[in-house]
Amino acid sequence: MTLIRPARPAEIPALCVVDGDDERNAATAAYLMRLLEAGCTCADWCLVAEADDGRLAGSVVLWAPPGGATPVDFVLFEPGDTHVGKALLDAAGALARALGAATRGHVLDTPGQAPQFQRDPQLRQELLAAAGFGVERDGRRYLWQAGDSAPFPTPDLSWRNLAEVGEGPFVDLLEDVLEDTADALLRAEVARHGQRDAAARHFKDCLQYEHQPQWYEVGYAPDGSPAALSLPARTAASAIISMVGVSKAHRGKGYAAAVVARGTQILAGAGATEIRGDCDAANIAMTKAFERCGYTNFANRRMFRRAL
Repeated sequence: MTLIRPARPAEIPALCVVDGDDERNAATAAYLMRLLEAGCTCADWCLVAEADDGRLAGSVVLWAPPGGATPVDFVLFEPGDTHVGKALLDAAGALARALGAATRGHVLDTPGQAPQFQRDPQLRQELLAAAGFGVERDGRRYLWQAGDSAPFPTPDLSWRNLAEVGEGPFVDLLEDVLEDTADALLRAEVARHGQRDAAARHFKDCLQYEHQPQWYEVGYAPDGSPAALSLPARTAASAIISMVGVSKAHRGKGYAAAVVARGTQILAGAGATEIRGDCDAANIAMTKAFERCGYTNFANRRMFRRAL
């Protein structure tokens, strides 16, 4: 019989070690340490599956925005097999519900890679489907690394940052962007909360990322009107282009690529040697924007969610 329990101090950060896979073991342990340091999880949220012989047969870790008291997702899911994976998902769901979570989400990247190394994607998808998870977004992941082609300059936008203008212009512009967004996640937020509230909630979420106030900017067109939104940031895993938005009145002018370029320059200037960005596969304008700025599509990401 498999026992699902919180990890003991000596089992953190390694958790479920995969024999013969030193790269995976080192990367996942380092990732968990960063999550613990950032306040995205805690020891009580790290669950392991202990087999009859005492070995750890699987693991799962609840995740929240930095400092959050309520988990919204889970990471570092090592299902082991169908039985162990189901038991871990059930236990993680019960714990998340007890902590006040209304939903829980998970992302599955293919091909599997650092820091989570999500191998056996078919098993993972079957477990998620059996547990009631639905696909929230079919996404694409993009990567820029130091040494890749440099993003082009943005001479026709003038930028004002969060410290200069405050939060209002960001939420106003985001509200405009959400009216006809191609992103399935954001459309769902609008359907749940309405356009204005969804904009305010999403910007509040973006503020949870590690960033400097001068990194978050609104780009103004030559006529002085707000045209674009740039929110470069960091997570425990990587520097990211967390949000790109272009107002309806200024689409078709290459401003999405201008925002990616601006965010890339800011993060690279702050020392980032690797920058990632995600978008909905249906958002053709964003896929083109990343590619125009020298980013490569290094993985696909399916985002799953279910109500608790």
